[in-house]
Amino acid sequence: MILKVLVVDDSLIMRRNISKTVEALGHKVVHEAKDGLEAVSLYERLQPDLVMMDITMPEMDGISAVKAIIGLNKEAKIVMVTAHGQGDMVVQAIRSGASGYLLKPLSIVKLRESIRKIFPHIPQELEQIHEQSELPRNEEIVLLEAGKEE
Repeated sequence: MILKVLVVDDSLIMRRNISKTVEALGHKVVHEAKDGLEAVSLYERLQPDLVMMDITMPEMDGISAVKAIIGLNKEAKIVMVTAHGQGDMVVQAIRSGASGYLLKPLSIVKLRESIRKIFPHIPQELEQIHEQSELPRNEEIVLLEAGKEE
């Protein structure tokens, strides 16, 4: 089963990094959104299997977007993708209905583990098909935004 995934982050670079990682695992990114407001609208229209969402965004933050999406579909699967130091916000997101969280920078191995926990019925064959993807198993995708340094 190939998952349909909605990627939500206010950073274009992070959206692209998350999308590349999702696709390296053999899943399909059906759309990208720049904030929670856009995410809720796209979720309602596209009904993706999984939402990968940042917490801190303009217009509508990730926690408010989780609440709105869960209001549309109690079974929605949402993984928060967040920076270190946002523990309280992660707890709020989980209490609001998020299925889990991953820390930035996103690791392909951690994403695979997270998907396995949320979707245990996905056959192992999908992994074998994409074992030779362009991303090595343990590689983390790290791109800095212009003007920012680690």
